[in-house]
Amino acid sequence: MFDYEKISLTFSFNYLFLLLAVVLLVLYSIYTYHYTVPIVNPSKKNVLIALRALGLLLIIFIVFEPKLSLAKKVVIKPRDLIYIDNSKSIRINDGTKREEHVKDFIKDISPGKLDGASGIFTFGSKVREVRTDSLDKLNFSEGSTNFSNIFSGIKKEKQNISAITIISDGVITEGTNPIFTAEKMGIPVFTIGIGDSTRRNDVEIKNVIYNEYMYASTPTSIVISVANKGFAGKSVILSLSENGNTIEQKNILLNEDGIQNEEFIYTPKDGGEKKLSALVSPLEGEFTTANNKKVFYINVLSNKIKIVILSGVPSPDMTILKTVLQSNENLSVNSLTYFAQGKTVEKNSPEKVIDSTDIFFMVGFPSREVPDDLIKRVLTKNKPFFFVLTDAVDLNKLKYFQSDLAFAINRRGQGFAEVQPNVSLNQTQNPLLQNNSPDNITAWNNLPPILQINNEYIAKPEAEVIARIKANNIPLNSPLILTKRIGGKRSIAVLAKDIWRWKLQTAEKNLDLFDRFISNSVKWLHSSDEEKQVKIKTSKKIYALGEEIEFSGEVYDELFNPVSDAEVTINISEGNQKNEIKLTSLGNGLYEGKFQGNNPGDYSFSGSALEGQKKLGTDAGKFNIGEIDIEMMDPRMNYEFLSSLAGQTGGMFFAYNNYSQLFDILNKINRESAKEKININEINLWSDEWLLGLTILIFSIEWFIRKRSGML
Repeated sequence: MFDYEKISLTFSFNYLFLLLAVVLLVLYSIYTYHYTVPIVNPSKKNVLIALRALGLLLIIFIVFEPKLSLAKKVVIKPRDLIYIDNSKSIRINDGTKREEHVKDFIKDISPGKLDGASGIFTFGSKVREVRTDSLDKLNFSEGSTNFSNIFSGIKKEKQNISAITIISDGVITEGTNPIFTAEKMGIPVFTIGIGDSTRRNDVEIKNVIYNEYMYASTPTSIVISVANKGFAGKSVILSLSENGNTIEQKNILLNEDGIQNEEFIYTPKDGGEKKLSALVSPLEGEFTTANNKKVFYINVLSNKIKIVILSGVPSPDMTILKTVLQSNENLSVNSLTYFAQGKTVEKNSPEKVIDSTDIFFMVGFPSREVPDDLIKRVLTKNKPFFFVLTDAVDLNKLKYFQSDLAFAINRRGQGFAEVQPNVSLNQTQNPLLQNNSPDNITAWNNLPPILQINNEYIAKPEAEVIARIKANNIPLNSPLILTKRIGGKRSIAVLAKDIWRWKLQTAEKNLDLFDRFISNSVKWLHSSDEEKQVKIKTSKKIYALGEEIEFSGEVYDELFNPVSDAEVTINISEGNQKNEIKLTSLGNGLYEGKFQGNNPGDYSFSGSALEGQKKLGTDAGKFNIGEIDIEMMDPRMNYEFLSSLAGQTGGMFFAYNNYSQLFDILNKINRESAKEKININEINLWSDEWLLGLTILIFSIEWFIRKRSGML
């Protein structure tokens, strides 16, 4: 009926109660008009009975909350999605006439070629839907190729996607490899390879490897990987430079293996962001020299991270922490260990040690032996800290740190309990808990017991509980490891002693859990120095000439609440050229803006945020336009990627000159991919305003007739 598969009416109460109510109301209506004053004729009496009964029935109908369900079958037609590579690499002249073959394919997807509705898109750095009549205007000018954007966009589609077709050279220059994401979507992907997959004679900078931490005035190793095809035995000059100034260069002999690593020593003079370049001299007969240079940016820290371990008493926990921290050459570690009132094992000046630190590790600190003035000096430094609660801690002196701690002690107890970590699965990605175990959470939950004082611990509202405790394999709600981050300051607390047991057990199994926990804690705590109220950055560091530069910003107030109505201005400079742009607010403290740089070179920018007349903060950075063209660096079609993407999703790979059967395959998929969907529309009649209006109208008519008849 009316193309509906099913029409049903349901009530919130039993149908028998409704039937009984209907009978009683009809009888009541008849009884009401059995005798009337004055007496009216039978026909008018019957009308009044009917109106009274109908009005009462509508009221009881509403009371029983009727719901009307309409089920309708809808056929969802399939849709093909076609993606055409619009990046600069399609213009590479490798003898295969790339542009010509792409344009031939565009002609082949004319209307009527495919049974299903087709969505046609171009992609490069972004994905854009285009009309068929605009395809002949493609200029293959985008500065990067991002395949992952294709599949992230498809995941948001609510249509019946039957198949995906991609025509490209398959060279990814931005984003991630999308094969795993595409495979999970369950949609077949058909790829058409453009270009030549043959490796040409070439020399290239394949990769640059360097340490995560670099420090001013400290030599560090940078390894440059050079690949070659067809030039074994030839000599080239490999150099490393900073801002165009050569740091070191080497004459190297290209080997038969086709790839070799060369080490350079780089000693940055000062901290900050540095632009470095690796360059290999060109050889006659190379297919392209666009890949002979690689530009990269690094952040150099002013000096090593300074760690001070404050220990209330000598303890194994203090010893094991000091050993682990000292094994990291990027850290400068000092300690103060109290053994009597105001006396330390070390002979250093406590004031000088404290004044020079970046991070405190507090083990059983503060104890009764620690002077109050030294505790106050620690507090004035306002530095992040890692806290281990042992029985050496004087809880009365610990109150000095109360505002910075992630926990509070609600009730003091006596003695110790053996506890193990109980980490929930939602902490799998927590950076503090990462280790080399295949299952990092299980590794944590299998650690040996440590000793927790029998106090009642409460996590503060602004704290995050990383691990709770379990005793005798029974999970309890008491926290064990907590973190706190507020106002740009961070802290970590471990509410138990004898954590050295974790180190000894994991050492036997070659598990780096304890060492990584301490190392990750240092990174997490040190990043507090980078907490800014204003953060501005570009989407990447290296742009092709003509490519749009995208800026993103974050703005916060002093308490790190998002500010959405700030005026964010960015000044961009390159040589004598100066430009200014303003970012647009996206809400929740987020901002965005774009800039078009027409000249190649190194650019620097500085941004500031104003809320009214109040300056919230500044940020700065660098980027480069046009020094290298990443789209021209790899002239070879990536057959392996295109074939794997098609094969693992149930599609097929086609060569650029042999894809005629593709359309027959797509049409067959379309015929088999139509989906039927039952749409159910539920209408709550009891809340329908029309039903209420009808009830009022019926009683109004009854009242009008009664009045006209002179009835009481």
